[in-house]
Amino acid sequence: MSEPAAPPPSFDPAVVIRSKPYIAALLLAAVLGVPISAIAYGFLALVAVVQRYIFDGLPHQVLGGPAPAWWPVPWLVLCGLLTALTIRYLPGTGGHSPAFGFKTGGGPPTGRELVGIFLAALTTLSLGAVLGPEAPLIAIGGGLGALAVHLVKKDAPPMALTIMASAGSFAAISTLLGSPVLGAFLIMEAAGIGGMTLSLMALPGLLASGVGALVFVGLDGWTGLGSFSLALPVVPPAEPPTLATLGWAVIMGAAGALLGWLIRWMALSLRPVVHLNRVLVTCALGLLVGLTAMAYQLISGQSFTQVLFSGQDALPELVEHAASYSLPVLVLLIACKTLAYGLSLSAFRGGPVFPSMFIGAALGIAAGGLPGMNLAAAIGMGIGAMCAAMLRLPLTSTLLATLLLGVDGVAVTPQVVVAVAVAFVITNVLPVPGPGTDSGHGPTASVAPDAAGSVQHRASSGGGP
Repeated sequence: MSEPAAPPPSFDPAVVIRSKPYIAALLLAAVLGVPISAIAYGFLALVAVVQRYIFDGLPHQVLGGPAPAWWPVPWLVLCGLLTALTIRYLPGTGGHSPAFGFKTGGGPPTGRELVGIFLAALTTLSLGAVLGPEAPLIAIGGGLGALAVHLVKKDAPPMALTIMASAGSFAAISTLLGSPVLGAFLIMEAAGIGGMTLSLMALPGLLASGVGALVFVGLDGWTGLGSFSLALPVVPPAEPPTLATLGWAVIMGAAGALLGWLIRWMALSLRPVVHLNRVLVTCALGLLVGLTAMAYQLISGQSFTQVLFSGQDALPELVEHAASYSLPVLVLLIACKTLAYGLSLSAFRGGPVFPSMFIGAALGIAAGGLPGMNLAAAIGMGIGAMCAAMLRLPLTSTLLATLLLGVDGVAVTPQVVVAVAVAFVITNVLPVPGPGTDSGHGPTASVAPDAAGSVQHRASSGGGP
């Protein structure tokens, strides 16, 4: 009778951290943080330049004045056409579908897939679809990190691939969310790792992210293109929490969960239709997004740009001029942005974070006039609840809402925590919206130990169509 096979060697992160290869990986992560963050900055700058030219500069050149309400309609149709062609004909299907939120699984995108991810995200973000840049940047950063390892050493061990791909993802979004730590926290919570394994994977990522943040700051000043970090220059004054605001937090959490469920239901229900004819249906969805933005401008008198794009640039202005918006206009804005967001999630390529934050802020401003409600707390609760509903990451959602409000975020933390907890629980109790399951990979670069104790890399790649 043969002897039983020896069990696989145990995985000890403490031993790995003290090893020379790990120290070398830390140094390589710091070096890679520079070019990857520079590429991410260049991508964001390119998106901003194209947006400003098409929706601001070109109307003045062609029409001699600001863009009329119908202006976004043909551009959104073109957005659908170019994005659909990229998804259908280039390797990698343009990255993961954002309709399923943040998920883990799969491997880093290959060099060929990176081209499709870049082009699909560029057309989606530049031409008006309602998605954010965080997911494509995470995928691009992870793919570039893995590609660098392959170029240096083709037979590199899986651990090196894991660490460098993760570090690349950290560096790519180093300051996009306002803080390199917050971006790293988003990736790590989505991965669901902890303990010593968390320290093992976080150190190279945080190092690359810190270097990337310095590169972002330097490029801001050197190029004059400005910062692409999320920030609120003007924040309404916060007040200490009261029983009234805590009570409203429960209602805001429930409202965010229901609104998030509606958005996801819309996106997931449309996906089977999209797959019937990718090009035609995506163009039709782009047309609907453009018509929604046009209707908002015609009815409210406000710019259609508030409905389009990720909401990252429009959010500070919305909060700063919160008092100038009437309740009917805010309700219309929430309805139009929600519709455009759900349509965009179903077929385009991008991330779900920033539109969620914009809708949540608008929801909070609309609720700011309720008895016993404070505007700063309402905005924080709205952002936290919508992020919890769409991302299903409660800790990241809390940080997104509180850190965005700066020093006032400390005062509103109790209300935000209640709203996030309620939204998260209700979101997980509600039935899964829409048909089908996710066949693609999530837009995160994350790591987790497998059953044998080794570490496998999980990052966004081609993903399901």
